[in-house]
Amino acid sequence: MFSQKAGPIGIFDSGYGGLTVFDKIRQAMPEYDYIYLGDNARTPYGPRSFEVVYRFTRQAVMKLFSEGCQLVILACNTASAKALRTIQQRDLPDWDPARRVLGVIRPTVEMMDQVSTTKHIGILGTAGTISSYSLEIEKMFPHITVTGESCPMWVPLVENNEFDSPGADYFVQKHLDHILSVDPRIDTLVLGCTHYPLLIGKIRQSLPQGVTVFAQGEYVAESLKDYLNRHPEMDRRLTRGGECRFLTTESAAKFSEAASVFLNDPIEVEQISID
Repeated sequence: MFSQKAGPIGIFDSGYGGLTVFDKIRQAMPEYDYIYLGDNARTPYGPRSFEVVYRFTRQAVMKLFSEGCQLVILACNTASAKALRTIQQRDLPDWDPARRVLGVIRPTVEMMDQVSTTKHIGILGTAGTISSYSLEIEKMFPHITVTGESCPMWVPLVENNEFDSPGADYFVQKHLDHILSVDPRIDTLVLGCTHYPLLIGKIRQSLPQGVTVFAQGEYVAESLKDYLNRHPEMDRRLTRGGECRFLTTESAAKFSEAASVFLNDPIEVEQISID
């Protein structure tokens, strides 16, 4: 169905936020080739049903596979929460049992018990992402108490380049105050949305001493390096030329402009269709 030749690592997100994960992966593994795909025409995925998120994510993964990717990272918490397991169990055996699709939630959860001393953790993200993190943590570390906080204004602040504004101060402080009032014993906050690392400076300034902010990107990157060390058969199927391609289902010019906020570099972008 797809080419068996070695190819790049695919990284998928519903929009721009996954660029924060891509950036950390590329820093940790600069020698590999990458294709980043943002489904910007249909973002956000957060409010959509499981069925719709699965369908959209499946289309994106198929597109990356058709572009030669042997391994795809869902650098999107919603896609990881609502579509990953079904794609792994239902689709990969039919498409190509040797290919892999990995998410961002499990690598983050695996670190929770090491990072938290009080075993009280806060998750900042959409309602669906909070639910998925809670379920994963409960399965892996049932002794950890999880509190969630939905922060609907944070993504628009980032995407409108307002993450360093006084308005951002207000919305960051409001949600942090609320989650810590619900559980004052929280000592670790997980940024359960790939946009949130751009607010990390304000988040840290707004927190009391002793609370750790946990951004996903670096842990996902380390987890991927570890995965490839443990699976040399997959590592051999990945090309190494240090090249990156960027694809979007929306305007290429718009994506390029917004991506500069996340990557601090101008990039060339191709507009594509995946539905």
